[in-house]
Amino acid sequence: MIVYLDASALVKRYLAEAGSPEVARLIADSTAVGTSLISRAEVAAAIARSVRAGGIVRTAGEKALRALGAQWADLMALPVTGPLVGRAAELAWTYGLRGYDALHLSSALSWQEDLGEPVVVATFDRELAAAASQAGMQTWPAELG
Repeated sequence: MIVYLDASALVKRYLAEAGSPEVARLIADSTAVGTSLISRAEVAAAIARSVRAGGIVRTAGEKALRALGAQWADLMALPVTGPLVGRAAELAWTYGLRGYDALHLSSALSWQEDLGEPVVVATFDRELAAAASQAGMQTWPAELG
């Protein structure tokens, strides 16, 4: 299975949250795992937010950031290009998505088209899951799509 992780799914690899064990299994069971380049900044921001909010201590946040940096090369980091952003703008309008969610959907759709194989969109964002489903993509976890 080929999986596209948005930031809401990828962050669960670095912060212990509901769904973290399932994300770890999904990654382990996948033949390829990709995400947008923007996910690195989104996940780093989520880790920093967790430290500021007291969800984790600073040393745990620093450890999570190091893990993200060390494991980044294991992901297919999909570039953000002008045409991808243009498509994201159309998707934002069509599905009522926030900007980064539209970029994630645009990235996943483009990757699927480039591969010529199904790509599963892993997200814990209900709006993105619904839009991905409406766009004809498989979503994970199934109850969100």
